Amino acid sequence: MNIKKFIREIEDYPEKGVSFKDITTLISDVKAFKFTLDVMSDFISNDIDYIASIDSRGFIFGSAISDRLNIPNILLRKKGKLPPPVVSKEYELEYGQDTIEVGKITVPKNKKIMIVDDLIASGGTAKASLDLLEMCGNSVLGIIVAVKLQYLNPEKVFTSPIYSVCEYS
Repeated sequence: MNIKKFIREIEDYPEKGVSFKDITTLISDVKAFKFTLDVMSDFISNDIDYIASIDSRGFIFGSAISDRLNIPNILLRKKGKLPPPVVSKEYELEYGQDTIEVGKITVPKNKKIMIVDDLIASGGTAKASLDLLEMCGNSVLGIIVAVKLQYLNPEKVFTSPIYSVCEYS
């Protein structure tokens, strides 16, 4: 199945020159969403101890995959969304800075983790997530996404394997 047929593209949103990929139309289609979850789940090997989902749309995919595969799901949140204590990692974006956090009581140590998100663009948030999980003593084996924006070359920043259901070149 070509899931691009279920992803709405909105030109010049949220700003001029950006082609926004709206996955709500994908999630709203039961067959397309199930197919996407099937493919994403197949990327996870038996030796993965945890998945880590990135705020916020990654939670949709990560929670479903966690349930399907009976693998615990760690939530990686934007700054200020978790009660203390947290571990934080600041990172640069094209338009400023941001921070990703994880709850100290929910993050394991010495585990093999696969990151899950809806989409990877330039790779900055994924790289910060990897760095955060490694700061906590874990090994990140890669990231699984529904959509990869290959034309933004996320491998420039996120050097671990990237597994995607579809790519935009």
